[in-house]
Amino acid sequence: MRGGCGSGLGGIGVDRRFVGLLVLTGLPPAVEASVLVGLGFVAAEGLAPQAAAVWPYDTYHDLRWLFVYHDSWLSFGLWFTFLVVSRGLFHTVLVMLAWPAEVTRPPLRWLVGRNLGLALVVAFFVAPWALVSVAASVVALSWVLFASLLPLFLIAPFLQRAAVVTPWWRGLPSAALVGWSLLNFVVLTVAGAVCWSVPTAWTVPVAAGAGVVNGLLWHRTLRAALFAPRTRWARVPVTPLAALLSLAVPLVIPPLVQVVPGAHVRVETVVAEQSLPPQVRHALVVLAGYGSAYTGEEPTDPRVQRFSYRGLGPDHRPLPYRPADTGISVADSVRLLHQQVESLHRRTGRRIVLVGESEGAMVARTYLDRDPHPAVEMLAMFSPLINAGRAYYPPPDRNQGYGVVTGWQLRAVFRLVGLAGGPDNGPDEPFIRSLLDDAPFYRNQLMCPVPGVRMVAFLPTTTATEAPPGQYTRIPVFQTPGVHAGFLHRAPVQDHLVTFLANADVSQLRGEYELLQRLGAAWQAPPLAIHANPAWAHNRQPDPAFTGRVCLPPD
Repeated sequence: MRGGCGSGLGGIGVDRRFVGLLVLTGLPPAVEASVLVGLGFVAAEGLAPQAAAVWPYDTYHDLRWLFVYHDSWLSFGLWFTFLVVSRGLFHTVLVMLAWPAEVTRPPLRWLVGRNLGLALVVAFFVAPWALVSVAASVVALSWVLFASLLPLFLIAPFLQRAAVVTPWWRGLPSAALVGWSLLNFVVLTVAGAVCWSVPTAWTVPVAAGAGVVNGLLWHRTLRAALFAPRTRWARVPVTPLAALLSLAVPLVIPPLVQVVPGAHVRVETVVAEQSLPPQVRHALVVLAGYGSAYTGEEPTDPRVQRFSYRGLGPDHRPLPYRPADTGISVADSVRLLHQQVESLHRRTGRRIVLVGESEGAMVARTYLDRDPHPAVEMLAMFSPLINAGRAYYPPPDRNQGYGVVTGWQLRAVFRLVGLAGGPDNGPDEPFIRSLLDDAPFYRNQLMCPVPGVRMVAFLPTTTATEAPPGQYTRIPVFQTPGVHAGFLHRAPVQDHLVTFLANADVSQLRGEYELLQRLGAAWQAPPLAIHANPAWAHNRQPDPAFTGRVCLPPD
């Protein structure tokens, strides 16, 4: 009888603690969503469910906000300390509430010490990938975003057992723990999409509901860690090895992208290596993307001219250039493009079409905003960097400003990559600085109509994950399967480009594009508000992160 009564009371205690766990994990997402809704910060609403997620996703959430919104070394240090301490204490309470009644719980002092120490260790593990996520929001490249997520996904099962398992750095996580970690990622992805998709009045309840689901995941993840079967490779320091292995992921993704079918179907191969059909009456300037090269070969059709990032030679022909030459500033490229458009117009006497890919698209669109030649009548953009410049860091000669520590961390990362034999470019390359300095224009005006110029953008489906969901264009778009600067199906793209050049309208929307945008909402770094950054005071624009719209008139 006495044992039965104790079991009953124990069951009530467990129920109360379980309810307390769900309430506690539901509160931070609800509070964050309330603040975001109150500010009208629609682009960041998908991040709110992560405020009480299972390690390491909650730390990933915190560090992305910190890397974007600190404005000095002191503020970074103070906020970093606050985030580590608060996460350590918060996790201590969550572990106590989620601890199963049938297992003896360690003393409170041990739990506090363990979770405070782990909060710092997890921040150390997660920081590189939060940093890469911020870099992805600067350049708006999907493979950079994937490079920040895949390592985090790989190390998550190892870190999620750290609060309760000793020694946590040795041995493989159980299959159950890997499964709960996978479900955790799926829940956060779907919750971010739903938070963004529902009407504003439902955003806070949805975020709170996602927090409650986080509580369930905390409960099941803790049990999976405590009741794991015999640990495999129990003497091997697997967690540090997995962390080192994850460091190679960003280096592996670019070569993998290159082997995707269609990755080499570039704008220069679509246009410059064949004759234009007779119904095309214009002359074309083809602007290849970042890292491209040009050996000086003449295009097949004399009406086509390659843009050179080194300019024109004495014979007024485009000079050959190397990949390193594409790193010049957008302003310098615009100046060179103006000369080359004038030269081609004089030589052919024809109206001009600009066909730009990636960086070339950014240069061509900026040119149209900066006193273009009146002969330019059309622009076709392939893989433009949609909503680039969503974060900022000051030049290296300034020690204040939003993202100052982020900038120095990126410089350190690029230096290490360079020492390991990687590319010599860095986060202060003139082209990158152009995206940072003119970010308000690229965030609000890039995909907007220009009076007197017909425009279209060819978008591979991976661009759907490159920017927060919402309105991103006011010009026709042709969405097609492919990766950045590459398309799986060359013929439709080529045919539609010719159709566009022949003065017919082209547009194609794919159903999965908007879905991918919404599913990516949880993993974007929060955009830096345009009005908050003094460095952008010279170019104030309405902020799509708050308006949810583009092409609004400048302030």
